[in-house]
Amino acid sequence: MKLSEILQESLIKYPLKGTVKVEVIEELLEELVKNQLIRQRDDVLDAILERERLMTTGVGHGVAIPHCRTQLIQNFVIAIGVHPEGVDFESFDHKPAHIVFLLIGPNDQHGTHLRLLTRISRIISQPHVRDALLQLKTPAEIYQFLIDQESTLIN
Repeated sequence: MKLSEILQESLIKYPLKGTVKVEVIEELLEELVKNQLIRQRDDVLDAILERERLMTTGVGHGVAIPHCRTQLIQNFVIAIGVHPEGVDFESFDHKPAHIVFLLIGPNDQHGTHLRLLTRISRIISQPHVRDALLQLKTPAEIYQFLIDQESTLIN
């Protein structure tokens, strides 16, 4: 599965405004609720935060990828946000997260979940991608850039 198959411009939030990790996760989750992709907001939030308690999803270099799998949804969903000031996601490099990908998948699709996480990681591991995402100012620009990068970087 490609990121471009689940990403929508309406699921990109710029700028994120939360001042702590939970607020940022809630902001992105609200985008999924607004777009009617998530119905049981509180239960899904609990699943995300439970996964976050197991190990931080702050992957370093200003990026966080909070994620979970749950029986509450049937299809993968993703929301992306950019936070100009950054938020502490307890990253291994101790740097704040400026770019946040929230990925939620069905409980029974472990392999696809891992492949999507790998795809996101391959795209965002490129310094030019991270730098560009911090310069772009609209969801439309961010969306098109990510779609272009996915097709350029991953066959």
